[in-house]
Amino acid sequence: MIPRLVIAAPSSGSGKTTVATGLMAALRGRGLTVSPHKVGPDYIDPGYHALATGRPGRNLDPWLVGEERVAPLFLHGAAGCDVAVVEGVMGLFDGKGETDFASTAHVARLLAAPVVLVVDAARQSRSVAAVVHGFATFDPDVRVGGVILNRVGSDRHEELCRAALAEAGIRVLGAIRRDDAVATPSRHLGLIPAAERRGEALESVARLGELVARSCDLDALVRLAATAPALGGTPWEPEPAAAPYQKVVAVAGGAAFTFGYAEHVELLRAAGAEVVTFDPLNDERLPDGAGALVIGGGFPEVYAAELAANEPLREAVAAFDGPIAAECAGLLYLCRELDGRQMCGRVPGRAWMTDRLTLGYRDAAAVSRSLLTRPGERFRGHEFHRTAADLGGWSLFRWEGGGDGYGDPLLTASYLHLHWAGSPALAQRLVSSSRSPSVLR
Repeated sequence: MIPRLVIAAPSSGSGKTTVATGLMAALRGRGLTVSPHKVGPDYIDPGYHALATGRPGRNLDPWLVGEERVAPLFLHGAAGCDVAVVEGVMGLFDGKGETDFASTAHVARLLAAPVVLVVDAARQSRSVAAVVHGFATFDPDVRVGGVILNRVGSDRHEELCRAALAEAGIRVLGAIRRDDAVATPSRHLGLIPAAERRGEALESVARLGELVARSCDLDALVRLAATAPALGGTPWEPEPAAAPYQKVVAVAGGAAFTFGYAEHVELLRAAGAEVVTFDPLNDERLPDGAGALVIGGGFPEVYAAELAANEPLREAVAAFDGPIAAECAGLLYLCRELDGRQMCGRVPGRAWMTDRLTLGYRDAAAVSRSLLTRPGERFRGHEFHRTAADLGGWSLFRWEGGGDGYGDPLLTASYLHLHWAGSPALAQRLVSSSRSPSVLR
């Protein structure tokens, strides 16, 4: 049995990430082994979770991987841990479209986990109890085990909130005062990834841990986590290839390419790959023996000048004759240019920064054959960017209201973020094609 908590909130901006990351750090500071998880497709928060716990941050998203895989993926990630902390997404019941599918509440039900509601108490007092009462009774299958008050202004403010919640029969598990010193800087897609500010991020996480440790009842939170029942099922494990190919797969990393799911590397290794990381900002050549490239998401638009200046690596990527799987930031890097600066030119298109946020789940159909796709195959993915690309009318994926991407027998490049645990054949296709690209022609 794995003790576990889901940290949720009535809405975005209530302080979920502050409390979840701080709680992870505080529990680790007590000597516990903490398993970090994040509801939804978010890549940034798990980076801070990893710093807080010393373990990979892992995502739990029913849309991307299927309901049936959420509990197995949780069991896989939490194996050997003393307690698991799952940070929610948006408001507790906010899911895809008009439903709560893929919401924090949905994942809490799938994990049979108690929920701790983080409530922004600023500009209210007694009304806090009405808000929490509504959330606690809205769905009888979601158990709200207590509340952490955030942005409390004074002792008197805290007393008023606690008294109202006591009347409603709701436990207060912590009260956090306003503290600008723990703020984490952000930009156009949310928080700045931890990998871009590692030293500062470590200090921020340490401060969050101290804040939660002195403001919350850690003993009560651990006891609440222990009330979660045993979770049935078998932990997810990547299926090994029948005949491992033993190829080197080079994965883009560094400050410009920080988005990726931990399971992708595990799936590549199960398929027989040796996974190595390269930094397109600083490395002037690809790793020795690279048989395939994975260029995931991140912020190439922030580092366009530096990426353009690293001409040796751009030329190496352009000349690479093996398979390449790229998504979002990877697509931009492979284009001819990004915001007028020269990129790799492997994709015949250009990209530029916009003021418009493109965000949402996609039910995509592959319309062309490429490295990873076959016509007619369906993929559940996610878009998250403020850029646009002109690919000359080419489309690899189509979904309701849109589509994009470029592909050929050695390339899949699209804005679509995929979680390979939901489509495990992708890793094996990538690794097997690095052995014999002709099988796709």
